[in-house]
Amino acid sequence: MTTPQTSSTPAGDAPIYTSLVEELGDVLTEARRTAERTLRESQRALDFGLIPADAA
Repeated sequence: MTTPQTSSTPAGDAPIYTSLVEELGDVLTEARRTAERTLRESQRALDFGLIPADAA
């Protein structure tokens, strides 16, 4: 049985990652920003300004 080999190089220093970011853009950062923006927009859209029942 063989075990997968891992690199001791951090992902940020990996040449393949750097070249992919240069070629395609930082997809992970864009996905994170889009998810955060979508979450904020959905929270605003679903905020009906209702007073909680226990607040009365």
